[in-house]
Amino acid sequence: MNTDTDFASVRRLFPITSAKNCIIYLNSASTGPLCNPVRAALNRYNDRMETVDPKIDGDAFAALEHIRQLGAKLIGARREEVGFGFHTGFGLNVAALGLPLKRGDEVLLSDVEFPSNVYPWVILRERGIHVTFVKSTDGFFDIENFRKAINRKTRVLSLSHVQFFNGYKNDIRTIGRICREHGMYFVVDGIQGCGIEPINVHSCHIDIYSAGAQKWLLSPLGTGLFYVRKDLQERMNRPFASWLGVDWKMNFSDLFHYDLPFFDSARQFELGTYPYGHVFAMEAALELITSLGVRNIQRHNYELLDRLIDFLKSTSYFRITSSLKPGHRSSILAFTCPDAKTVHAALGAAGIATSFREGAIRVSVHLFNNRVDINKLAGILARYSK
Repeated sequence: MNTDTDFASVRRLFPITSAKNCIIYLNSASTGPLCNPVRAALNRYNDRMETVDPKIDGDAFAALEHIRQLGAKLIGARREEVGFGFHTGFGLNVAALGLPLKRGDEVLLSDVEFPSNVYPWVILRERGIHVTFVKSTDGFFDIENFRKAINRKTRVLSLSHVQFFNGYKNDIRTIGRICREHGMYFVVDGIQGCGIEPINVHSCHIDIYSAGAQKWLLSPLGTGLFYVRKDLQERMNRPFASWLGVDWKMNFSDLFHYDLPFFDSARQFELGTYPYGHVFAMEAALELITSLGVRNIQRHNYELLDRLIDFLKSTSYFRITSSLKPGHRSSILAFTCPDAKTVHAALGAAGIATSFREGAIRVSVHLFNNRVDINKLAGILARYSK
């Protein structure tokens, strides 16, 4: 596979990279831009719905099944363990409201967690479930503090694979093993790693995993995937129920059946009616991601960030706040300086899209970025480091 050629070709699929847009987009950790295949899928759906194509249901359900298959391949799961979710919070709510927890049980969270992986859990306090935050060290989840926090009442750890503000990639395999040793459920917010960081949910002992698809998976807002380990599904409570959580065999002309069994798969937790247009778009996006390969995308992204890291290290004005350790780095790089807000605003004024998170400038590169993008970013930053 000639990855340089492949990524140069893929870049042309993204209108945001064209010269007429005058934008260098280094902000995929916020929202991924639409590419031509995804936009085309949306357009085809809109064209078909102008005449309400009677075949749209069957095609959409086939696309949903393809999404489950592609999603399973991305995270090392089985097809029947993966469902279509509308965002990361969907799967996290399945976990928080569906796991068989009781009064007095304890849930552990990181104290530097994204809010979508906090609020589904803190409302459990109303049911007498304790929620405890594990203290981080220098902005990174601390495994030793996690070990010390575990007690006989601890039942769950819910943690991001990659931290949103500094790109710290947690040692999911080790953490999962600790959870398994203590009989705990391990829930993972995967949105900042899905599609760019290789993962196997089985070998990492993950029980439930959820990832919105609007960032690194390059899908429209309102799309995502979730995973529930197969042998856990039958022990879960259903926090909600949908008429599409049971198998109608696509026979929607005979609906007076109220005793159909729920699917024996993650589909039992899905909600319908589905947003067909976004389903087709997500299918197209996942096809692109899987065609390139997660490891190839990861390698491409790291090579670009290496160039930025070299520049930042060459000056004392900037300080990298992300971890650069091989096991903890990701496609997100954060750095700060004495006047970080001003520098971030200057980047925006120059047409370079980044984010400002927790006092640092956050750069997130993806498969459509190239060395020219990084060189232009460094060129603006160099004005402040002299």
